[in-house]
Amino acid sequence: MATVTEHYSSHLAPIYLWMAGGMEAALASGAQDLAAFLPGAGLAVDLGAGFGMHSIPLARGGYRVVAVDLSSTLLAILGDHGIGLPIQTVESNLLDFRAGVAGPAELIVCMGDTLPHLESLDEVERLCEAVARCLSPTGKFVATFRDYSTPARGDRRFIPVRSDSDRILTCFLEEAHDHINVHDIIHERDRTQWNLRVSSYRKLRLPPAAVANALRRQGLMTTLEPGPRGMVQVVGSAR
Repeated sequence: MATVTEHYSSHLAPIYLWMAGGMEAALASGAQDLAAFLPGAGLAVDLGAGFGMHSIPLARGGYRVVAVDLSSTLLAILGDHGIGLPIQTVESNLLDFRAGVAGPAELIVCMGDTLPHLESLDEVERLCEAVARCLSPTGKFVATFRDYSTPARGDRRFIPVRSDSDRILTCFLEEAHDHINVHDIIHERDRTQWNLRVSSYRKLRLPPAAVANALRRQGLMTTLEPGPRGMVQVVGSAR
């Protein structure tokens, strides 16, 4: 089984923008996700920024943005589409993000099921501590992720992600104690034949209450509510 970094580098990063329906559709969704926090000002940090689905709307909405991701491929796409915008890209894992951030942040976001890429609840606790230390006295932290505490059963474990005439992406979820094994199955047409590529990695089964409680232990006021595209959303406020 691949690590998260290996899985995205070799398997998903080359097709990630396609997965999201193209840049225009992805940016529209990202702006909608952040509508409650736009426009804004000051420093925003995007953890797991990818190709810029949320970084670019944040920059267009008035923030100076530090975009943090482990994938150089996705950060390069962000750089190409974010020319002229106040976005700094940092190739780093989530837990070390503060090394690339100068000054307190008005907004830190970790969107799109990125938090479950952490290995354990201890790592979630460490990230929440780093977030709290990085926020300004009026800052906010926003995270969206999927609740895997009750895993899908039977046929619901097979998720059709996207397809067109030349590519089909299907995701299969497999329960594994405190984690979910994620198998991304790609069929791609090469002229007259279909080729199969499969890669797997694991995600943390992260209870939403565990994230809210970790933020509260750092002195943040928290709310827990439904998020976009079937995810949950946790908001932590410095005050």
